[in-house]
Amino acid sequence: MKSIGININTSKDEKGKILENIIELIRKKLGNIEIKIYYDCRGLNGDKNPGIDMLVSLGGDGTMLNSAREVSKFKIPILGVNIGTLGFLTAVEILDFEMALDAISKDNYSVEERMMLNCVVKQNNREELRALNDIVISKSTLSRIVRYDIEINNIFYSSFKGDGIIISTPTGSTAYSLSAGGPIIYPTLDLISITPICPHTQGMRTMIFKASDKIKINIKIGNEKIYITSDGQQSLQLKEGAEINITEDCFKCYIIRLDGYDYFDILRKKIMWRTQEVVGDR
Repeated sequence: MKSIGININTSKDEKGKILENIIELIRKKLGNIEIKIYYDCRGLNGDKNPGIDMLVSLGGDGTMLNSAREVSKFKIPILGVNIGTLGFLTAVEILDFEMALDAISKDNYSVEERMMLNCVVKQNNREELRALNDIVISKSTLSRIVRYDIEINNIFYSSFKGDGIIISTPTGSTAYSLSAGGPIIYPTLDLISITPICPHTQGMRTMIFKASDKIKINIKIGNEKIYITSDGQQSLQLKEGAEINITEDCFKCYIIRLDGYDYFDILRKKIMWRTQEVVGDR
């Protein structure tokens, strides 16, 4: 390994002390390795390969999602280090970072491949969004219910009225989709789930599709304000006649997992038995 990048969520480290400690530990464990610093993904969000062998995502789940969208096209593996609140996607807590470096220096780790979504919105022009967790279409706070027409592989699937719809990867199945009644899907599977948000049709429930399936959604908007969001971070207002096409992205996210990582243990501790309300990472 010749070069490591660090993407730091500056809102979690306003004085830079955590970043300083992380750099010191990398120097201590990996020697005179090149370290490139990125603040809130600035410098990563371009078409030029940053030329790093690994990216340390220093923040929480939101920082991981941001990092994934930016570097997946370069097949750069991401080590998530949690300095946020939940940290379900991250590999280690900040106190375990030195141990993680020891494991990486000894090749005691693997790299998981996670599928991502590609979303093309056609209205006045063509907009493209990518997501590791989910694509969500929903109304604004004061809007009335909206009608959603769904096609799978150009064949009509369903039409329903409701507050919105969540198109999720297995990675995102433990996020908004789970809160809306969707199932937990093992994260390395290649599947897409469609979960309605407060549907007025009782028979409308989550449906699971192959990753290779093509999803098309048309919305009857009228005078309402409807938005589409990617991973809860990128947003676009939709207009009447907008056509939304969602497919598996051609790039995958690569997440570093240390030997001994137990997905089910993390799932129990941070999702299934978590009762305390917390503020999410942004």
